Amino acid sequence: MSAKSQPGPSSDDLSARLAQGYWAESRRPWASLVFIAPFLLIYEGGLLVLGPHAVRNGADAWLRSFLEGLGFGEYFLLPLLTVVILLAWHHTTRQPWRLRPGLFWGMAGECVLLAFCLLLVLKVQRGLSHATGLAAALSIGEDIREHVGAAVGFLGAGIYEELLFRLVLFSGLMWLLRWMRVEPTPRKLSAVVASSLLFAAAHYVGPYGDTLAWFSFLFRFLAGVFFAILFVCRGFGIAAGTHAGYDILVGLSSGP
Repeated sequence: MSAKSQPGPSSDDLSARLAQGYWAESRRPWASLVFIAPFLLIYEGGLLVLGPHAVRNGADAWLRSFLEGLGFGEYFLLPLLTVVILLAWHHTTRQPWRLRPGLFWGMAGECVLLAFCLLLVLKVQRGLSHATGLAAALSIGEDIREHVGAAVGFLGAGIYEELLFRLVLFSGLMWLLRWMRVEPTPRKLSAVVASSLLFAAAHYVGPYGDTLAWFSFLFRFLAGVFFAILFVCRGFGIAAGTHAGYDILVGLSSGP
């Protein structure tokens, strides 16, 4: 008689094992919320402490203006909505709420590494362009960088620009294109390109916007693509942390 073959692991068991790994766990919206919570507290608390001298992030100002236009002008509504969106998103995924110890050290290290990678792309493009205007357009001015408000603003950019351009805009475009029955691959490519173009263009809008320069626009478009890919592959927390880390590195590396 031939021995019976042992049944292999079921797909549910395999999925459960994979979900326990760092790469899956760090992508969860709940992990993203816990990871960015200190950034959110420092940014919002810093703006309150700094008062009228604080420079609010552009995406933050746009989102607040939108809410005020709807009749919701409460100061803490936007950060509260950020928390609620991530909690609701995690609830719909039906993934575990438990987070392993040490997860956030890994996420922080990953964000720093990815931020250095994007900074390297900036350095290479500067070298290839030989354009002094590019450095001026992409760096934080020395007089601004000396203030604590600049460091607070870096954190706000990481959270609210990713909230606006990736979590809201990119996801909204994906939903719209899915409703239009666009195939998955063209759908993702279209959403990445469109959201990245708008992300780049937003840096030249308003009284604090930069002067349009094609080299800086191209880099910001590529950065938008980079963050969109991170959002899809690594989750909101890694995208927001990398964005904030990159802004801090640019601020630290910009000389007088």
